[in-house]
Amino acid sequence: MGDLKDWEAPQLPSRTAISGRYVTLEPLLPGHLAGLFEAYAEDPEHAMWHYLPVGPFADPEAYAAWLDAARLCHDPLHFAIRMEDGRLGGTLSLMRITPQAGSIETGWLTFAPRLQRTREATEAVYRLMAWSFEAGYRRFEWKCDAANLPSRRAAQRFGLSYEGVFRQAAVVKGRNRDTAWFAAIDREWPALKAAFETWLEPANFDEADQQRQSLAALTAPILASRDPALD
Repeated sequence: MGDLKDWEAPQLPSRTAISGRYVTLEPLLPGHLAGLFEAYAEDPEHAMWHYLPVGPFADPEAYAAWLDAARLCHDPLHFAIRMEDGRLGGTLSLMRITPQAGSIETGWLTFAPRLQRTREATEAVYRLMAWSFEAGYRRFEWKCDAANLPSRRAAQRFGLSYEGVFRQAAVVKGRNRDTAWFAAIDREWPALKAAFETWLEPANFDEADQQRQSLAALTAPILASRDPALD
């Protein structure tokens, strides 16, 4: 893929809803405030905020101040996640959007307990990945605090290959952050798409809603490299 003379930079993402089988990603709006704050209240220990640069928020007014600023951003471009039952389950974003390089990242994953470890959570990430590659981006990135093993595990499960750790990359909430990098590239996308579509099929889940085939097993052959911290 050294010759890119015919490649054209993709467009920036727009504030348009992205619909899937189980979720809809809705551009963040003031009307999402109550539903999101209700979802986040399911985490009284505030564990979901530990690795995020913001939060927890003491009350709806405090969260509203953040939401009002965040919803106007174009990068990160935040989406609220509408679950299959109509409730809101959290937010995520497209960020570090660099059309001239064909690179884009997902981040700011803020998933309430009701969304965590569900089909909706997986599909939310998949739909952003699908939008990105189908829009012409060449590289889809995931970065997280290197101490956040669940996030590293999720990235690898989604078929994103481990690319290393940037030491002392940031200071977040008074703590050092080493940043672990993961990415998928466009030539891997057809196989990744097939893996996600296979996993999301209703037939892949039994009567107790347990998966018959894991996404990690489906994406493992696609990985260019694995995270040694997870072995």
